[in-house]
Amino acid sequence: MHSISLNLNARGRKTSATIHINERSKELKKQGKKIYAFGFGQSPFPVPNCVTTALQKNAYRKDYLNSQGLLELREQVAVFHNKYDQTSASAENIMIGPGSKELMFILQLAFYGEIIVPSPCWVSYEPQAQIIGRKIRSITTSYENGWRMQAQDLQKICESDPSYPRLLILNYPGNPEGQVYSEDELQAITEVARKYQVIILSDEIYGLLHFEAKHTSIVRYYPEGTILSSGLSKWCGAGGWRLGTFVFPKELNHLLQTMVSIASETFTSVATPIQYAAICAYKMEAEIEEYLCNSRKILQEIALDCYEIMVKAGIRLWKSHGGFYLFLDFSNFAEAIRKNNILNSSELCEHLLEETGVAILPGSDFKRPENEYTARFAYVDFNGEKALEACKSTDVDKNFVRYHCPKMQEGVLKMIEWLRSL
Repeated sequence: MHSISLNLNARGRKTSATIHINERSKELKKQGKKIYAFGFGQSPFPVPNCVTTALQKNAYRKDYLNSQGLLELREQVAVFHNKYDQTSASAENIMIGPGSKELMFILQLAFYGEIIVPSPCWVSYEPQAQIIGRKIRSITTSYENGWRMQAQDLQKICESDPSYPRLLILNYPGNPEGQVYSEDELQAITEVARKYQVIILSDEIYGLLHFEAKHTSIVRYYPEGTILSSGLSKWCGAGGWRLGTFVFPKELNHLLQTMVSIASETFTSVATPIQYAAICAYKMEAEIEEYLCNSRKILQEIALDCYEIMVKAGIRLWKSHGGFYLFLDFSNFAEAIRKNNILNSSELCEHLLEETGVAILPGSDFKRPENEYTARFAYVDFNGEKALEACKSTDVDKNFVRYHCPKMQEGVLKMIEWLRSL
């Protein structure tokens, strides 16, 4: 019998941390345990009615589509980004994929060079690079600078070998920390990237969930070198629909064409009915605008409520400016945590889940040092459909959160009680 040979870069890999915590939480719920599901960053809101209706109307469509994506959808995506992100996009420079996650993977496959990511960062950037066999380098951030990468950090990397090809992955509002970059910070990063011809993949999947609706894309400052990544999963509540978008500058058309070629040999094209339905979402008509406005108000109030309770209890964190996340630093409790023989962030989160039912993800899953007591908290465990309906007739304030999203404060207080008991 022949032995089976495996790709050494993929062999022995674990399931993605976010997928794992979601499955684990479901399993514990089935066992009858009350779980506060703050681990998996899935939108709590339903897909808008007009978009689901569009899907129903297009369910009969069965033909394969172009691997780059449905032309009518790409045209609408271009109109959308030109309006909201001040791009100069056109349909020929846009690619539609089965989630931005898959597009990121094949971009790293198409690109040859060094991948740069800030730390902390989304859980899948590094595993994707490792599977493909790409070199990846981290830029370590800190609590003091708001977990944001600094332009001088990128400068230091580029100076070491100025001509080496590099791809910087930037994500904001950020997963796992909910932070955004100021215009000055984006311009400073742009200056370094332009000087050393660094390609930027700007993951702006949470852009429309900026609480003040003032998201600024780095494309405005570095249009020739930025690939803008987005999709339906977060702002449209359609994670399981699996539709992501990449907007390329014409200067990077060679990368786009390589990705289309890879797509034609792998996923072929995104599901046809989904692409037709997505046109409705990207038209951003009144129903979608109202949906987004109310989603932002609810998320902002929950984030602020959780932040204030945690800060008062001694947990170090920054206010979130958009998206679903707070990044928690438990260093003020470090001595007590260590005395309980909890030696790293993974063990911390495991004990917390087992003893309280509060599910959060360890900082080590987001490229933080294992012995650093940090974790990502996703403030999404509430009934988004009911909250949106209530938002139409009720002010969104602390009382709204307590009444319509009761598990949020309850779970936070359980976590704090556990920390104080150590």
